[in-house]
Amino acid sequence: MWSRLPFGDELRAELGSPRRSRRLGSSPRSRVWRVELAGTLAVVKQIIEGPDAHERYAREVAALQLAARAEAPVVPALLGTDPSERVLVLEHLDHQRPSSDWIVDYAAALARLHATAGPEDGGVLPRWLGPDEADVASFLRLARALEVPVAPRVSDELHDLVQRLGQASGHALLHGDPCPGNDLHTISGIRFIDFEQASLGSGLVELAYLRIGFPTCWCVTAAPAPLLDRAETAYRTAWRTATGTELHDDLADACAAWLLRGDALVERAHRGTTDHLARIPVRDWKWGTATARQRLVHRLGVVGQMTAGHADLSGLSRLSTHLRQRMLARWPTLAPLPSQRP
Repeated sequence: MWSRLPFGDELRAELGSPRRSRRLGSSPRSRVWRVELAGTLAVVKQIIEGPDAHERYAREVAALQLAARAEAPVVPALLGTDPSERVLVLEHLDHQRPSSDWIVDYAAALARLHATAGPEDGGVLPRWLGPDEADVASFLRLARALEVPVAPRVSDELHDLVQRLGQASGHALLHGDPCPGNDLHTISGIRFIDFEQASLGSGLVELAYLRIGFPTCWCVTAAPAPLLDRAETAYRTAWRTATGTELHDDLADACAAWLLRGDALVERAHRGTTDHLARIPVRDWKWGTATARQRLVHRLGVVGQMTAGHADLSGLSRLSTHLRQRMLARWPTLAPLPSQRP
């Protein structure tokens, strides 16, 4: 009965009886069906068992409710819920193939999503958690394992970075996994789905996805610089329109945060299980559109450039540049990240 449509009496009383249910593909953490309700298509999603299943369900419901405030929709409408079965019933949306410059509209929609939460929403969702001291230690061990000298000041820079990220202001609604595949490109605009990892924090940590290469995603891409500039401008413009405020901070800290996270080299099921940066010198592995070494080389290049001349991270800039050079010399066949999503 594992594939039974979980549509109980309360949902039937509220929304009617579902017809023509069809199971859809989904992550291992959920089950998804397309159904017909009163002649209209809808989506039924159930968060399945696991130690954090109730938390993931609560995050998704809270995030969808916050995001529903947007003047122009940025998420599917939440039609009904059944907390006892961890079920959400959502508006069905038709996805179209994204354009070649999709990240521009994506970035603007991401800003509108982020802008739907504010200081008054503190406590509705957990705060975003950045890298910690263990991530710093792992990154420095990687440098030593690859025989790249680490200047004394780098350790202090990274410890200060962790402190800044932990104290960063911001109450944006963060998706948690804003990846290709979790964005639906519809005739009426982009809508985001799958908010099981949603949190509150600085929107810069997800704007950084475009430049650092979608760090939590199977589908990693590296867009050309002019397209990245257009997308980041679109984000800042949409943020200003939605909030009436400017984003003055740059992306250096946010990109450096994703560089330190070894867990951002593997899919979610394998995170928190081992020191993934420690595996880099001895083996490479494929995840989605790129390998772990490809991802890391890209991130090192981005951080090396972005932190050059940065007063707080100049030592990290040199270390990132040298690490990237060492990896390319040791594994010269490493290819750049793909520029287009599948």
